[in-house]
Amino acid sequence: MLQELSIKNFAIIDDLHIDFSEGLTVLTGETGAGKSIIIQAVNLILGSRADTTMIRTGSDTAELEAFFDVRPKSATSAIMETFGFDASEGLLIRRILSASERHRIYINGRISTLQILSGITEHLASISGQHAHQLLLREDRHLIFLDTFGGLIDLRNQVYRAYHQLIPLLKRRNELITLQARQSSQIDLLTHQQTEILLAAIQPEEDMLLEQERLRLKNRETINQAIHHGIETLYNSENAIFDRLSSLQKMFDRIQPLDTAFQPIHQKMSDAIFLIEDIYTDLRTRQGDMPTDDRRLEEVESRLDMLNRLKRKYGGSIPAVFERLDSISQQLSQIENLDADILSLQAEIESLRNHLIALASRLSAARQDAAHLLAEKIVHELSELKMADSRFQIQLTPLPADGGTDLELNWENRTIRDSGWDKALFMISANAGESLKPLAAIASGGELSRVILGLKAILAETESVETVIFDEVDAGIGGGVADVVGKKLCELSRQYQVICITHLPQIARFGHIHLSISKQIREGRTLTTIEPLTESGRVMEIARMLGGENLTPTTIDHAREMLQNRP
Repeated sequence: MLQELSIKNFAIIDDLHIDFSEGLTVLTGETGAGKSIIIQAVNLILGSRADTTMIRTGSDTAELEAFFDVRPKSATSAIMETFGFDASEGLLIRRILSASERHRIYINGRISTLQILSGITEHLASISGQHAHQLLLREDRHLIFLDTFGGLIDLRNQVYRAYHQLIPLLKRRNELITLQARQSSQIDLLTHQQTEILLAAIQPEEDMLLEQERLRLKNRETINQAIHHGIETLYNSENAIFDRLSSLQKMFDRIQPLDTAFQPIHQKMSDAIFLIEDIYTDLRTRQGDMPTDDRRLEEVESRLDMLNRLKRKYGGSIPAVFERLDSISQQLSQIENLDADILSLQAEIESLRNHLIALASRLSAARQDAAHLLAEKIVHELSELKMADSRFQIQLTPLPADGGTDLELNWENRTIRDSGWDKALFMISANAGESLKPLAAIASGGELSRVILGLKAILAETESVETVIFDEVDAGIGGGVADVVGKKLCELSRQYQVICITHLPQIARFGHIHLSISKQIREGRTLTTIEPLTESGRVMEIARMLGGENLTPTTIDHAREMLQNRP
């Protein structure tokens, strides 16, 4: 139950605090005083998206805060516990709208998200206003109204889940069938690519090794000259380094016995001679390894050209070519198993399709029963709302089979969707002798308002809400009909907290609490204020609603009599 609502810097509201209680609370006031703004504020509290245009001119932020008493073991209590909130503390929701669009949401003092807020407030309150009128006129919403009334949401969700499990399987099956149709040409292409890569017999890093070899071959003469010069200088020429070091070594051999400290030098000289011999041997080996056939350079360049072509074709590098080869092998393996995969997938599709058909069939049958019961209840409600000659029918028809969809989604000339295969249409005859017509064809706003009220009264229990808010429930009605609507609201308030914004004194007189909303101008700024009315204040407000600003003793007496004669 909504207990408190605070609004700051929101539209024309500067700072407003409203206390609510059980029973029927009516809010009245002149047009433009701000009644619709309060509904907007409650909608934001319940999780609608924020709009910075609602921030009061001259302010950077707007703040909305509401406190709800949450009944133990209620749907709201259970949802709060799943999000880690203690429902026994009640529910405090605070929303801050920022001109910078960095809006914030707090639940029981903890910063939260719009998704969590919407989940928690799902069963808190139900608002019936212009938006509800529009939804009721939308034929695509009639099915969800019916399912809500019939308690079929869980079964509907099962259909939804089964449908969306089936869709990706159908998509995959169709992809495999398309692949199967291209199988022959695909196999030829993949086999050609596989053969091309395998015949190349590529070695890891072969391109880098060949590049190095090509560089050597192109500079072969320069390299040979360096090797020859090294061999001559170190070993073959007169006065070669090896001969000179050997001569020097012999001299050190004679000195070593004479000076033991000379031994390390003698050893290093020996090591140097051995190192020169190793270098000479390596140079002779390298000289022998250098190719003398000019055709080797052509072979290397030809091989590199071939490798570069494969790299360009299959990914830009040798590793990419190997990856492509693995991918080709996998694709060929998949194609080889394609028939088996399609058969396996088809069996899974058939099983899930049969499950979906069974669920949709159960849902459709349950809808038929719910449609008859809901129609009877609406007729009863309309009779109490002075539409005794009304007839109401919920027309359920199957969605016709669609040749553009997968055959698995068609069954007995019906198309299965994620909501089942039914289409619901609310049909009404508001007056005796008139034929049934779609609800959207109702010309009278008063009749539509009463249908809304009747449907809301029926659905309130199904929706498990604790607070029902009516805005514009009096559209197009007056006189005796307004009195009946007021009685219906009062009757509804015995089970729920009912908040009603109204322009009609016949409805306002039934309120257990009467709040008056007014608009004032202070220092050049428009402000909205709200005031709980005493009994005498209610008399004057009802009199204003009856006769306008110029009150007469007769009007005041009439207002007093209306309040005294209320139930």
